[in-house]
Amino acid sequence: MSFSARLHQKALPIWEASHNHPFVKGIGDGTLDIEKFKFFMKQDYVYLIDYARLFALASMKATSLKNMALFAKMLDATLNIEMDLHRQYAERLGISAEELEATQAAPMTLAYSSYMLSVSERGSLIDLVTAILPCAWSYYEIGKKLAEIPGAMEHEFYGEWITMYQSEEFGEIADWLINLLDDLALGLPESELVRLEEIFLNTSRFEYMFWDMSYNEESWPSHVR
Repeated sequence: MSFSARLHQKALPIWEASHNHPFVKGIGDGTLDIEKFKFFMKQDYVYLIDYARLFALASMKATSLKNMALFAKMLDATLNIEMDLHRQYAERLGISAEELEATQAAPMTLAYSSYMLSVSERGSLIDLVTAILPCAWSYYEIGKKLAEIPGAMEHEFYGEWITMYQSEEFGEIADWLINLLDDLALGLPESELVRLEEIFLNTSRFEYMFWDMSYNEESWPSHVR
């Protein structure tokens, strides 16, 4: 069994909880309250800023020019393509670019991003890849699952989101990270694999908590904002 397959098997109960979360299911059947989705979009935008920083850090930590270039390409795509598409999509929902930029990170967003940055700054490239993989991989799985629902990709607001994350292009990013992780894990002792496994499970847990935060629109208490 590859290391990535081992991680997937370990994280499966967490991922299934995400797949069955009312926020995710609401995207699929079109019943999700649009205000909850707007909250999610704004927090996801803040999250993407730190996700881009992780790609920059990965390019620095990479030991081959090929991987340096690929991470630099992902950084450019995140900053100059994905975030611009995010702004356009948000505008259709009635969220201005100014409102996105002014969004304050909610506690869970801050905790998730800070954990990934901490793990990645203190560790090596494999720590970083392990930390960011659940986001790309689980989103692709969710996108594919939701795309199977008749009419889901035609929904006025959520169809575009599903189409984006079930796309072949997004799947290629997930597959590349999976293969890179397996390459980096070759020959590592079991004690190191167990340590990395906990990182993967933690960020998988954070993925679930991000859905939960968005569904409940959890932010800082009003008196401490």
